[in-house]
Amino acid sequence: MLSENMLERYAEVLIWGLNKARNKAVRKGEIVRVAFDIPAIRLAEVVQRKLIERGIHPVLRSGLTPVMEQNFYGLSDGKQLAFLAPGDRELCERLNGSIYLYAPASLTHLRDVDPGKIAAATVARKVLKDILDRRDAEGSFGWTLCMMPTAELARQAKLTEEQYEKQVVRACYLDSADPAGQWESIYRDVGEIKKRLNAMKVAFYRVEGKGTDLKITPGADRKWVGISGHNIPSFEIFLSPDWRGTEGRYVANMPSFRSGNYVAGVVLEFRRGVGSVVGADEGEEFARKQIAMDEGASRIGEFSLTDRRFSRIDRFMANTLFDENFGGKYGNCHIAFGSSYADTYRKNPASLTPAMKEKLGFNDSALHWDLVNTEPKTVTAHLVTGKREVVYDNGVFKY
Repeated sequence: MLSENMLERYAEVLIWGLNKARNKAVRKGEIVRVAFDIPAIRLAEVVQRKLIERGIHPVLRSGLTPVMEQNFYGLSDGKQLAFLAPGDRELCERLNGSIYLYAPASLTHLRDVDPGKIAAATVARKVLKDILDRRDAEGSFGWTLCMMPTAELARQAKLTEEQYEKQVVRACYLDSADPAGQWESIYRDVGEIKKRLNAMKVAFYRVEGKGTDLKITPGADRKWVGISGHNIPSFEIFLSPDWRGTEGRYVANMPSFRSGNYVAGVVLEFRRGVGSVVGADEGEEFARKQIAMDEGASRIGEFSLTDRRFSRIDRFMANTLFDENFGGKYGNCHIAFGSSYADTYRKNPASLTPAMKEKLGFNDSALHWDLVNTEPKTVTAHLVTGKREVVYDNGVFKY
């Protein structure tokens, strides 16, 4: 759907993102995996060329088609679901970077698959995720991802293909003569907001909006991060809180697609850090099964806010990468069930052991599921001194 000129710009932004996602830019002779869905094959070709021109070794991996995924989840027994191909671990130990080009041909082809089978396969592959998370924290690996518009995404978002493509182009600043330069500017501007937030000594945050009244406890040695290059686009600023301090009610008014299932209007309640689904307009049973995937799946791994001054996304896109960065009229807040991010640790993330993570309240899970609220809201920081300070109101950080 994108022109050749737009694909060239998209590829340059992705390489910018990959370099930002590491302590050092990817160097000549290093290995970068380019994973792509079949509809994104032309962008994969452009990215491959640009990596080769830089002296990098691209390793290309195509994703499964909808029929392949139906075959896998529908026909596999327990051993097949948990099977890891020879070389998977070794590749993860050697990769220096990863670029994922998401371009689904279908969003609903797995809706009749037992969510337990999808969960079993996800849990079995957590060992690979753990390797990459460790190496990411060490600074030897970085990743980024993007989305290519497809007819299916446009259909599910109830947009024409032209409208959908326009949202992608605007969101990623591909309509700029120098998109990577635009992202560098956003990176600097958001950096100032992060400095202000990280200078505060906060006991907890209170998120208040229509139907939402949620307490988020940042925990010890946390910092706000974001616009790190990991996602294109990305406008969010987030932290991985101490899951044990989460209390209250949260409404995800933005729908989401996950594992072929459509979930909308989810209402959540948290007590002593553990969340439960108390209602949903659609997909309630699926949501309950998702957060029962493993012990950490019902706990918070991320708390995020997006400033509408940076994001040009103003439509539901039927894709979490874009929907979690929604700008619109009031910005957005989202929480994620499941795994936390080590890079929100204020000290050296590479020093975090499993025991330290548990002690500090960093959550661990095979799940990471973002649930977005786009309604008007106020976020107030309750400082350790007892004072209160509004840090975010109606989609804008107060700095």
